[in-house]
Amino acid sequence: MKLTDEHRFAALIRPLSRSREALRMKRFIQHGSITTFDHCMAVARRSFAISRALHLRINESALVRGAFLHDYFLYDWHHSGDHLHGLHHPELAVRNASRDFHITRKEAGIIRTHMWPLTLFHVPASLEAFVVCIADKLCALSETLHRR
Repeated sequence: MKLTDEHRFAALIRPLSRSREALRMKRFIQHGSITTFDHCMAVARRSFAISRALHLRINESALVRGAFLHDYFLYDWHHSGDHLHGLHHPELAVRNASRDFHITRKEAGIIRTHMWPLTLFHVPASLEAFVVCIADKLCALSETLHRR
């Protein structure tokens, strides 16, 4: 990312990433030793970088907010006993994000569809949602293969 892109990304992510509510994600592990907070930050950063690299005309605020809140489910899925976590957590993340951050319909769609194609009937309906879906897969694969 160019310096100006990094400043733009920082301006978009700062209000969320510094909030007391979002900082709760630091308590939970996502992949390997990566916290949910760090995973969501990586997905937001990668989504933004993809959109800039491809010169996409999108709602950058919705993209970054949806990407950062896509896994805002706030529990340790490794020890929850929820064997269908991959199917259930997008809806829980939407509920939590709606409650704590008053998300838009587009942001809810991004969060709800990020697990596609696993969530077969929740297909990304916007370019922003599709970008986040891809960025999430790339980040999850990298975090899983390069466990710290």
